[in-house]
Amino acid sequence: MISRAVTLQFILLLSYFPFNCSSEDFIFNGFKQAGNQLILAGSTKMTTDGLLQLTDDTTGVLGHAFFSSPIPMIIPNKNVSDVISFSTSFILDILTVNKAGGHGLTFAITPSKQLPGADVADYLGLLGPSNNGNISNHIFAVEFDHVKTTVQLNETNANHVGVDINSVKSNASQNAAYYTNQNSKVEFQLESGQPIQAWINYNGTNKMLDITIAPIPIPKPSRTLISYHVDLIPIFEKEMYVGFTSSTGKLASSHYIIAWSFSSEGMAQDIDLFQLPKFPHLPSTITASRSAVIRIGILSSVAILALIAMLIGVSLYLWKRAKLAETIEDWEREHPHRLRYNDLYRATKGFKETELLGSGGFGHVYKGVFPKTKEIVAIKKISNNTKQGMREFVAEISSLGRMRHRNLVELRGWCKRNQDLILVYEFMPNGSLDALLFNCKNKTRIILTWEQRLNILKGVASGLLYLHEEWEKLVVHRDVKSSNVLLGTDLNPKLGDFGLARLYEHGTKSHTTHVVGTRGYMAPELLFTGKATTSSDVFAFGVLVLEVVCGRRPIVNNAPTEEFNLLEWVRDCEVQGHLMKVVDVRIAKECENGEIERVLKLGLVCCQSIAEVRPSIRQVIQYLNGTEQLPVDLKLVYLNHHLLSFASQKSISSHATISTGSLQGGR
Repeated sequence: MISRAVTLQFILLLSYFPFNCSSEDFIFNGFKQAGNQLILAGSTKMTTDGLLQLTDDTTGVLGHAFFSSPIPMIIPNKNVSDVISFSTSFILDILTVNKAGGHGLTFAITPSKQLPGADVADYLGLLGPSNNGNISNHIFAVEFDHVKTTVQLNETNANHVGVDINSVKSNASQNAAYYTNQNSKVEFQLESGQPIQAWINYNGTNKMLDITIAPIPIPKPSRTLISYHVDLIPIFEKEMYVGFTSSTGKLASSHYIIAWSFSSEGMAQDIDLFQLPKFPHLPSTITASRSAVIRIGILSSVAILALIAMLIGVSLYLWKRAKLAETIEDWEREHPHRLRYNDLYRATKGFKETELLGSGGFGHVYKGVFPKTKEIVAIKKISNNTKQGMREFVAEISSLGRMRHRNLVELRGWCKRNQDLILVYEFMPNGSLDALLFNCKNKTRIILTWEQRLNILKGVASGLLYLHEEWEKLVVHRDVKSSNVLLGTDLNPKLGDFGLARLYEHGTKSHTTHVVGTRGYMAPELLFTGKATTSSDVFAFGVLVLEVVCGRRPIVNNAPTEEFNLLEWVRDCEVQGHLMKVVDVRIAKECENGEIERVLKLGLVCCQSIAEVRPSIRQVIQYLNGTEQLPVDLKLVYLNHHLLSFASQKSISSHATISTGSLQGGR
């Protein structure tokens, strides 16, 4: 069985606000220590058990109990005043001899703690026949009335909760009841002798009053009994007193307040059911035992709730732990830069769609923020349907993590979980080059100038030079394209996405025969050899050059037939003598035709169909910088293309059994 200490801890965890004993935020879990914090009048007294007894079984009496300090109720602003949002909760108990008593009690907010016009019976100790209904009263109350009174008060029954404004004739009322979680209405008697908890909340912004009641030990129902729209600005004065009133008539009942919580700054503190004094009881065997029964009910209910919460918590923990579990094979420990899947899952909020930066043929890219360091990264999740080659793939990826160059996106780490490979890169705030060129998700609408475009091309070429010649191993990127060129805050370009990259020792040749890459960027020899080389990277860079200068994608499906393939169109325009026709209109007038024309021709030189006559990336940089002249006749480039196209078609038809893989995936 759950101990009392554990149960108390559970109750404390449910509390919304810390204990505060200021005049605007107070709580009484019984009234033994109330002292001079309450002002009592009429028949009201404090019992030795710590109960606030408003009236006893004497007929024709009234009682008042108000908090001793006034509460600021009006918020003065520059142009208009507003009412605070206040909240209160209290436990009341009404005991009646022989099931016939009267009259009721109110929670009241009044301009004074003295109510000289108040009367007994129907007026609940709040108002009287001389002032009932006067707008000068400035009184707000919630009544708990268990006697049907005179016709003038228009009460529908003898057991109701009502909203009173300057009058005990209620503006809104409902039979005493609460709603279950199944939305069923359960009515009960206010004078049943069973303690009842009430919750009263007023929102000063939307002017909504909510009233909820329920017998103890039932928790606060989610549906209110009364929701009433009322503007209290005309009712409240700058400061008001809060408290309770009660009265009896020809018949009498004992009206008790057992506990009380109030706040003028949000939700009232939760009443601690374990600190309550003994409930009042009638001198009979049945009613005397009711308090013990209720206490047992409270303890049982709270214990059950604690157990359920504990079981739910454990279940959620185990489910989440299983969901984030990962099996690490021995060979994975041999490779550096491995990150925990749990950390990546949390960084992307569970790979949530709202964190998605982009998608492609090889997977999805998410924005990630590591909770501890607040570091922002880009996390690419690649789904692989086969285990074949995974070990080699991871070995290459972990090696690439050692590369450092100002024009390469830094690979921060990797993670393998089941058949998913996850790559973590540094985050580039300006996104990809294609997004800026084609206004794809380009929220800033940056229009790249010719100078910016040329600097981007030079940066990408510098990154490729590092991969091809300057790093410890030769790296063939195999997927050079505008969407893999990412831009920093100063538009500094970085070539990224090494998911398809292959490593070789310098001086060795590729043995890969699977065709991978992106349509429009792939060198023609890949279709029948399947072997990616530095020359095929140069071909893709040439297409990128044309893309940047022309402001068009390599393949434009809805373009006229002659413009469908960007490379073919530029070649045709060069042969026909009007190469400048292809230049992006947004930069055509920015500089002399000579520089743009030279870069366009460089793109065509890089895209020569014969791999052996393409320049190296080092030569490309020299041509971009203008330190070397282009060495070939572009009309011969165009002729070579058609000759090779004819030869490649024959070669492919005679080697139909060669596996070419997938244009959008594979290794």
